[in-house]
Amino acid sequence: MYAKSDPRASLAAPSAELPSRFAGAEYGHFYRTPPQIETTGAKTWISRGQNLIIAFTEGQQGSALARENQPDEYAIILPDPGEGVEIATPQGTTTVPGYSIAFIPAGESAIRLKSAGKVVRIFSPKATDIAALAANQDAFLGPHPTVPEFAPWPEPPDGPKVRAYSLDVPAQQGRFGRIFRCTTMMINYLEPRNGPRAKNQVSPHHHDDFEQCSLALSGDFTHHLRWPWTTDMTVWREDEHVACASPSICIIPPPVIHTTTAEGAGINQLVDIFAPPRHDFSAKAGWVLNEDDYPLQPGS
Repeated sequence: MYAKSDPRASLAAPSAELPSRFAGAEYGHFYRTPPQIETTGAKTWISRGQNLIIAFTEGQQGSALARENQPDEYAIILPDPGEGVEIATPQGTTTVPGYSIAFIPAGESAIRLKSAGKVVRIFSPKATDIAALAANQDAFLGPHPTVPEFAPWPEPPDGPKVRAYSLDVPAQQGRFGRIFRCTTMMINYLEPRNGPRAKNQVSPHHHDDFEQCSLALSGDFTHHLRWPWTTDMTVWREDEHVACASPSICIIPPPVIHTTTAEGAGINQLVDIFAPPRHDFSAKAGWVLNEDDYPLQPGS
């Protein structure tokens, strides 16, 4: 249920078919739990969904985050303004300033922080070594009841390479957030909300067959989730209204009805992540800001 002014109101309505069983939501409260990896100069918290893994790092200048045998393309978010990072691959070194998103190809790569700050890395489930470190790895040991198996989208026409994009993109009437996609995922860096969200302007909705990761980078939020009722009462689940400060993630499985309310008095910044990319968002003209680099192809 979207307001008429919400750009998502123009999307096709989901189907009404319901599964025979459901999965629960998952939460990663990075602000109040110990990191999964702690090295000199960096702390990293890791949590996951069925088709994506979040590694949230707070690092000092000079800290390095390396991948030796990365199986597929992954993403980084640099939420802080400033000098950003250097990304080294066998093809060379790319400097990415703060307040940017970058996609990094498979294989060997290393991220070096040019100044202290936060780095969010996002991996597909093919990064099994990272998946094994997730705080909630036990929740995803078997097939998911409502999320299809992960399948990447085709490579871009000019092949794999580091691609970086500034998040300094002005809002535009009719466009929803700031959306970027690659072969493995889609990131929507939503417009920040200053102060709490009005309780009479929420947007409860559900997805048929893909999960949503809501990453809180600043502020406070409440995630409101409702599982549909079916004829089998034994699979019913209680509603959830879960308060999350930042940094944190909420993994919302389909077909859970959900909406999120910003609660903080200052800037509340949320990022929605989907893996693989969403077809409906991709089909909206002008919504995907880097669609020229990752054009839709037959079979994608």
